[in-house]
Amino acid sequence: MFGISMFIDEVRILVKAGDGGNGCLAFRREKYVPRGGPSGGDGGRGGDVVMVCSEHANTLLQFRFNPEHKAERGRHGEGSQRTGAEGESLEVKVPVGTVVYDEATGERIYDFTHPGEKFRVAKGGKGGRGNQHFATPTHQAPTEHEPGKPGEEKRLRLELKLLADVGLVGFPNAGKSTLISRISAARPKIAAYPFTTLEPNLGVVQMPQFRSYVVADIPGIIEGAHEGHGLGIQFLRHIERTRLLAHLVDVSEESGRDPVEDFEIIMKELANYSETLAAKPMIVLATKMDVAQDRSRVDALRQLAQERGLAFFEISSATGLGIEELKFAMGERVLVPLAAAE
Repeated sequence: MFGISMFIDEVRILVKAGDGGNGCLAFRREKYVPRGGPSGGDGGRGGDVVMVCSEHANTLLQFRFNPEHKAERGRHGEGSQRTGAEGESLEVKVPVGTVVYDEATGERIYDFTHPGEKFRVAKGGKGGRGNQHFATPTHQAPTEHEPGKPGEEKRLRLELKLLADVGLVGFPNAGKSTLISRISAARPKIAAYPFTTLEPNLGVVQMPQFRSYVVADIPGIIEGAHEGHGLGIQFLRHIERTRLLAHLVDVSEESGRDPVEDFEIIMKELANYSETLAAKPMIVLATKMDVAQDRSRVDALRQLAQERGLAFFEISSATGLGIEELKFAMGERVLVPLAAAE
């Protein structure tokens, strides 16, 4: 048993902005006021539903337990031309990397990429006018007044795409979790069975001069993933934003598979999911070199990488072979040079 994964990356929610308050029907009847007349105040405006991008949120889990989000309605107008109070707007916090879609149309409404971003997803209803607005010289005692306008109601689909510079892809047990634990402070759970990683892990790789980049460890992809087999397809969206793919291939005999064939299968799955994804800049990593006895397996993979014009690295997360070189090679590809940054 794997247990229950608490990483939620797609949810459907209902948002409802507040309705406007009703306009009031009232007439002024005061002892020392010589002129009476209509005095119904306007209804207050309904509150908006506003999404706020927060760096303190990293999952959409809370929406599974709370799928409905409603702002406060406006208060009704009152006599003596008193306008009703506006409804309080509701702020809904979402993680960085959240994409908001209209579930009915499929239209992408907003893409949150920076902490602090705000976007109104549902507009509050306008308050109705009180009867004071309907008075004319020939119609001095109007009884007309307006109800408040309803606030917008929408069904939304939220999709979370992790924001990482480098995405690690490969078969289950290719060594992605071990590598991310070696190059960053991330400590994903690692065990000796397929689909070790049940949710994406992010690791920050520290570089000299206080620079860093983010690596995402994506659950293993298997043949047929784009058709829904295995776990990897659920998380391919998370590497759509990455600037570099690091393709890990197990070259040890322990895997019982052919490294070149493994590489081709993963590339096919990436292309079937998205041609854009398959065309991203990529480097090839021959992993588990510490237990690779058959050199021909490594050489065949190296030749394939060279034919495709891809940089090739031999690494062992267990012994540290090639790890420092790899960290700097990935950094060179995703970090803006200091001279250019200045």
